[in-house]
Amino acid sequence: MQARYYLAGVVFAILFGFTFMFSKTALDVVRPIGLIAYRFLIAFFTFEVIRQLKLVVIRFERVHLKPVLIVVLFQPVLYFLFETYGLDRTTSGEAGMMIALIPIFVTIASAMLLREKPTRLQLFFIILSVSGILLIQFARSRGDIDPETIGFLLLLGAVISAALFNIASRSASKTMKPQELTYFMMLFGAVIFNTIYVVTLIIEGTPLDYVRNLREVSLVVPLIYLGVFASIGGFFLVNVTLKNMPAHVSSIFANLATVVAITAGYVFLNESLYWYHFVGSAMILIGVYGTVRLNQRVKRLSQHSKGYIDR
Repeated sequence: MQARYYLAGVVFAILFGFTFMFSKTALDVVRPIGLIAYRFLIAFFTFEVIRQLKLVVIRFERVHLKPVLIVVLFQPVLYFLFETYGLDRTTSGEAGMMIALIPIFVTIASAMLLREKPTRLQLFFIILSVSGILLIQFARSRGDIDPETIGFLLLLGAVISAALFNIASRSASKTMKPQELTYFMMLFGAVIFNTIYVVTLIIEGTPLDYVRNLREVSLVVPLIYLGVFASIGGFFLVNVTLKNMPAHVSSIFANLATVVAITAGYVFLNESLYWYHFVGSAMILIGVYGTVRLNQRVKRLSQHSKGYIDR
């Protein structure tokens, strides 16, 4: 039973890993905030069609309003805003190093707010995985790390938002289903980001660009992937893992996205691979495996102890 949730973690990491490649293609045509707006618009309309076909059931209950608002506030709203504008003020290497810290912040937040404390060995593997990402990003930037202050603070906001999303989603999952959380994330993302983008275009005097951009053939495949597979599929699986395993374990799967992104860049974009890609990827994989493996052991011991007490 638990294996399916670990598989969900691996699959969402793969889905998110390919977003870098598709985003890079799309950003040749549209600005970042526009890409996010289209992405969530397509995601919401697709999910709404699925709901109308009664393939999924979404409950609209007042008791769910507060947990939903907390979840969507951190992800996608604050996280994407902080990350998008933070990336605009720092290098991709600096941004990668900051985002790599998310599992550490999730571990701290889950220990403080959910009382889900990792074992010392799990903490070692979490830090090992994060260190693998930091090695790749630091070596790629050749140690030239001089982030602009505002950009650094924005990326820090993204890291904190992602950590709090993990906590909020895990808490909300006690009363809500993963598909329900995902649906509302797509809904609020579509409304908020499209409002920001349209207002921006109106202020710039180019509102028709909203429609013109959608005519670009090169945007079709990236938007379908980002909107349907990454947003709906990826975030649904994230919410599934958060519902069924501790936040610090679920969050560690996201580090696999870095390995997937590196591999996709090499295979599809002819990007170069260096020694630090292999070393860093090995550290990430070992860290993820160790964290998950130990979680299985802790769970078995917990069930054994419970069974012993029940006897």
